[in-house]
Amino acid sequence: MSAHMDELIAQFSKFQSKIREAEARFEGVGDMQQQIAELRHSATSPDGTVTVVAGAGGSVTDLTLSPSAMRLDHSQLASVILSTLRQAVAGAVQQQAGIVDETFGDTFGLNTSERVREAQAEAFGTPEQDAPEQTPQPSSRPSRSRDDDFFDDGPILRR
Repeated sequence: MSAHMDELIAQFSKFQSKIREAEARFEGVGDMQQQIAELRHSATSPDGTVTVVAGAGGSVTDLTLSPSAMRLDHSQLASVILSTLRQAVAGAVQQQAGIVDETFGDTFGLNTSERVREAQAEAFGTPEQDAPEQTPQPSSRPSRSRDDDFFDDGPILRR
């Protein structure tokens, strides 16, 4: 029975170690949430008549029309607003993806920024290379290997 108890204690210690590792990996979540909450991306139409500011999740937080915007006919103005809105939202979403990549990119093996650019290119019919590049930041967190699995072949899970 003592050997069984030693095995259980070893498994529990390993589990506690994994919990500490996970906590360390997620320390940056608060900072990430703050950065995302403060995120703003502004886009102005080429003619300067429309400016749109977008925030986290692509939410539009401000829309400004210059006095010269009132000289456009309604369909032109609508088109300029929509085009500028898309630019602002796309930029905000790309910024948000970059923040997520800085915090978790290597942890989950995903390049969120690249996936966002691909989705935007598909949705808006624009080439991916037109999207601003987000350079992934190197991380000091070790990447996870298959040997780090919480649920390895230990005997405690087989009983």
